Amino acid sequence: MPPSDRSRRFRDLHQTGCFVMPNPWDRGGARLLAGLGFPALATSSAACAWSLGKPDNRISLVEALAHLRDIAGAVELPVNADFEGGFATQPEAVAANVTAAAATGIAGLSIEDSTGDPAQPLYDFALAVERIRAARAALDATQTGVLLTGRSEGFLVGRPDLAETIRRLTAYAEAGAECLYAPGLRSLADIEAVVTALAPRPVNVLVGSDFATVARLAAAGVRRISIGPALARAAWTGFLHAAREIAEQGTFAAVARAIPFGELEGAFPRDPP
Repeated sequence: MPPSDRSRRFRDLHQTGCFVMPNPWDRGGARLLAGLGFPALATSSAACAWSLGKPDNRISLVEALAHLRDIAGAVELPVNADFEGGFATQPEAVAANVTAAAATGIAGLSIEDSTGDPAQPLYDFALAVERIRAARAALDATQTGVLLTGRSEGFLVGRPDLAETIRRLTAYAEAGAECLYAPGLRSLADIEAVVTALAPRPVNVLVGSDFATVARLAAAGVRRISIGPALARAAWTGFLHAAREIAEQGTFAAVARAIPFGELEGAFPRDPP
């Protein structure tokens, strides 16, 4: 399968500058974000899981692949897949699942090194590297041009060791990851250290609060910014605030402040039935 135009555009975005890649969880949200001018989108495993009534890291491979097809099919923008840990432990199984993901229309894909086991939250170093190497080989075999991001999760799973994070990301780059990502970094000094250590390879930073700005991260050399489930949390915040008011007070002030029906209705094209 030849590289798609979206894959080529996604790769170009990583060459210079800094771009923001927000994370929708349904077709409507993807189309609204595309209309705001963002150059690319990404999925969020947590936001997807919540929309299905499940906690993060509890959706199946089948559900994940359907979600990727849905989001990628909703827009013309490049879409990066939050593919969790590849939905497998062993490298050969990760490779098989990555091959399936590459056929959904995505332009990029990330593989993380967290295990889900609190006693041993990160895969052993050698296995983690082999998993990235297997994903790289699988993507190369598809000839789709899907960009591979290597994620090290230490700062999210209680192992906030900057030196180890950099060691892992460096190894993932050597194993074929084209973008590097350590979600959970909040110190600008730590972010700058990662960017410097991995230069000239592009680094993604997760922003889920107001600890930084796009301009400040761009000045630090960050190439890509994603916001994970932050938009989903914001949406659920408004939903629950309004629902609790109705349930507990019997009033409707929150829904009275909502975006008008007509504004939302007009944001979506009239597709043929």
